[in-house]
This record gives sequence, structure tokens and C-alpha cells, in this order.
Amino acid sequence: MIGPVAAESESSGVLVLAATPIGQAGDAPPRLAAELAGADVIAAEDTRRLARLAGELGVEVRGRVTSYFEGNEAARTPGLVDRLVAGERVVLVTDAGMPSVSDPGYRLVVAAVEAGVRVTAVPGPSAVLTALAVSGLPVDRFCFEGFLPRKSGERRRRLESLVGEDRTLVFFEAPHRTAATLAAMADAFGGDRAAAVCRELTKTHEEVRRGALTELAAWAGAGVRGEVTIVVTGAAPVTTARDADSLRGAVEAEESTGTARKDAIRIVARRVGVPKRTVYDAVHGVGGPDV
Repeated sequence: MIGPVAAESESSGVLVLAATPIGQAGDAPPRLAAELAGADVIAAEDTRRLARLAGELGVEVRGRVTSYFEGNEAARTPGLVDRLVAGERVVLVTDAGMPSVSDPGYRLVVAAVEAGVRVTAVPGPSAVLTALAVSGLPVDRFCFEGFLPRKSGERRRRLESLVGEDRTLVFFEAPHRTAATLAAMADAFGGDRAAAVCRELTKTHEEVRRGALTELAAWAGAGVRGEVTIVVTGAAPVTTARDADSLRGAVEAEESTGTARKDAIRIVARRVGVPKRTVYDAVHGVGGPDV
């Protein structure tokens, strides 16, 4: 938790969060090469990848290079903050994209802010924004959910909490879990919900698959390779009395087949893509036209 905000010290160093290419080295922002060449310290998620990237950019790294990844960031953060307070320029890079966004970095940013150190960034490639832009889904409002829990029960509960989210949703996923995740999304959001699976963005074998969640889950069942970003359209908001009448009628139709009301509400909520509470309120006449 971030404590009281400390004033930035003019005598302290600077923490630079430097975005790196998500695919092609040519996508690197021009400032990246200058920051790598001029850094006192470079904290890298993978030092071997850093060496390869520096070579591709024609950069001679003169500063100290240290590894900084999920397994050691808690131990390495205090030492890096000491260097920042001492006036050094520390550049943080991860394997791809912007540090601290589903990557190491947040812990160091918080510590630097609390120490009164200036934090800045070299903006650049982002898998989140790239996938959103090419998905063909609404881009005016969106939220980034990162990686879903690996355990099926936790993943299901997380997705159920997002059923009524009307903003476009962006997720990261491992290739070997993509099919299961898409199937879980279809179960939670409804199989007809529009989505896009963006694979190997900006790389040679870039692929964007668009369709309903059930279709994409079936496609992914054959196996998916590479880095994966999933974009899912948001739920259609239920805001009018007519919408409420439609929900009420759908529940009554389910009940007419012998389905219990509780189960009918759950089924309709999943099919339409709204929270169960919204359907419950429509059935019981709660909230009027603003249901």
C-alpha cells in the first residue's frame, strides 16, 4: 500500500520504465537505445534478452546490469532504491512491453515514489493496446484484466464477477491454457459473446481470430502457440423497462419447461450477458425502468 506521497528530490536519481518491443526490434522507441546506453543501472527481467535487444539496436551497455524478475524483485528493490536515492539513473526493462503492466516493476515504482524519486517512462509497444486496436471490438471504453487465475474454480469466479462489465475486456493468457479459458468465458459470458484471440502480435506469424466465444474455444482446442491476448466485447447494458420485460419473459419461458426460477435466472443471465442480480430484479419488478 502506498503511504504518504513524498516530494521528489532534485538531487535523487531517476527511475525510467522503458517499454521494449513485443515482437520486432524495429518497433523499439528511439529513446530506448539512448536510455540503455546512458543508464547507470539496467534492471532487466531477463539479462540475456536484454543483451540480444541491445545488440539488435546497436547499443553498447556501459552501466551495471542486474536481473529483476518475479522471483527476486522483493530482494532487489531496496538496493535499487538506494542507488536511485544516491542519484543514479536506473532503467527497468522487461521481456516485452511496459514494465509493471503484468510484469515486474510495480513494487519498484511504489518504493521509488515513497522515497521521493522521480519516475518516468519511455512509452512504446503494448500488447494490450495493439490487441484492442486490431480486435474489431469497441475501443472507446475498456478494462485490462491481465492473467486470469490458473485454477478453474478461481477462474470461474473471476469471470462471473465480470459478467455485467459493459466495457471491452482485455486478458493475457498462456497458449496451453487458451482453449480452457475461452471455454470458461463462453460458459460465464454466453457462447455468443463476440471476442478476438490475438496471437504473436507484430511477429512473423501474427494471427487474429475473431468470432463468438464458442467458435474460438473450438478453434483453440486444436492447440495454440505463441503469446496470446484475448479481447472480449462487454455486456450489453440493460437500462430500459422493455429490456426488463424481455428478461422477465425469457425467465418465464425457462420456467415453463420445468426449470426452477433460480436456475432459470442463472441461465438467462449467462445467455444475455448480464449479472444474475439484474435478471432477478427484472423478474421481481425491482428498479423500474432503470433496471
